[in-house]
Amino acid sequence: MEIFVTAVTIFVLAIFVGFEIITKIPPILHTPLMSGSNAISGITLIGALYAAGIEESNITKILGLLSVIFATINVVGGFLVTHRMLGMFKKKDTPK
Repeated sequence: MEIFVTAVTIFVLAIFVGFEIITKIPPILHTPLMSGSNAISGITLIGALYAAGIEESNITKILGLLSVIFATINVVGGFLVTHRMLGMFKKKDTPK
């Protein structure tokens, strides 16, 4: 029970710290930081795959599967947003 309380406490603190950090980032830094966070999200996906493969109980499998789904959405969505943002900086063809 003590381990569960510690884990929940760390999780809640991480939510607050993450929210505070994200809200303080200026918009001009969003795209470069998004690219870097996509690489970190890839590591999260690997951890989610590992969690999904542990066969301790059914709840572990379900939470692992949900982790894989959400991590995949995060990685793919992040790369799509970054690709779109970088497309805004390409030169436009000017008519002659």
